[in-house]
Amino acid sequence: MNSAVIVLNKPHGPTSAACLNKIKKKFKIKKLGHAGTLDPMATGVLVVLAGQATKLADYIMDGRKTYYGELRLGLETDTYDIQGIVQQEYDYSHVQPDLIKKTVLEWESLLSQQVPPVSAAKHKGRPLHALQRAGQKVPVKFKDIKVFRAEIIKIDIPSIFFRVTCSAGTYIRSLAHSLGKRLECGAVLTKLIREKSHPFSLGQAVELDRLMEADSWQDYALSISQALAHWPRLKLDSNNARQVRHGHPIEASSFPEVKAQENEMALMVDSSGEPLALTALEHSRDGRWMWTVKRGLWTSH
Repeated sequence: MNSAVIVLNKPHGPTSAACLNKIKKKFKIKKLGHAGTLDPMATGVLVVLAGQATKLADYIMDGRKTYYGELRLGLETDTYDIQGIVQQEYDYSHVQPDLIKKTVLEWESLLSQQVPPVSAAKHKGRPLHALQRAGQKVPVKFKDIKVFRAEIIKIDIPSIFFRVTCSAGTYIRSLAHSLGKRLECGAVLTKLIREKSHPFSLGQAVELDRLMEADSWQDYALSISQALAHWPRLKLDSNNARQVRHGHPIEASSFPEVKAQENEMALMVDSSGEPLALTALEHSRDGRWMWTVKRGLWTSH
């Protein structure tokens, strides 16, 4: 199983890329990627993709994320988290728990957020963190987000403990920063754990140290089929499999048992159950519903 998914519990400290480099070097995996970067300070679910599974990145990354977080009132930093350079300290004695609860719940009404100036987001091809460290002016950038659920776990001023479920790409440190702005006392993120990156959860994740002690990374790997267990399956006969390998779409009527909505994804497998392609249900120009190949997973004809 050279193509697989590893659900890693990323440790505090190293970058996501550094974790991958360690795995790649230890197990001599030629092709390795991941879906959804975690900041060095953050821990939790990092979805690692090996071989053909790297083609899943765009489709796995889009899933909802759930985070447990902690923040501290009274500070502002350049990174919006506790690891940044302190830019301002504030008095927070005026802030009451009821106001904190109300303001955290207001995250659910946010449609966009400010991107942290120290981040991998790019401006004219350059990461914002590179502009910041070069002493250049960092443009203010915003991105669309959605917070599906925000909840307070505990308030122990100046610390706030919370959990959020949000759209992919949401910066939790920006949520902390915006909370500080609204409360007029500043706030920074002090701890972050990604508990879930749909459909993968922390409960199924392997610690990096344990993985590095293993004789084989495959002992902790999920096959592509297992990783996409939540997707519909389209089992192809030899003729349809041949068509798919040439990039041709297959009529949806060939799979009457599969009920799907427009643009819904499915996994095409051959007669033996081996993954063949990632496919989406689309309307053809002549009005037919077709399963269209988005990424081929076959290695040879």
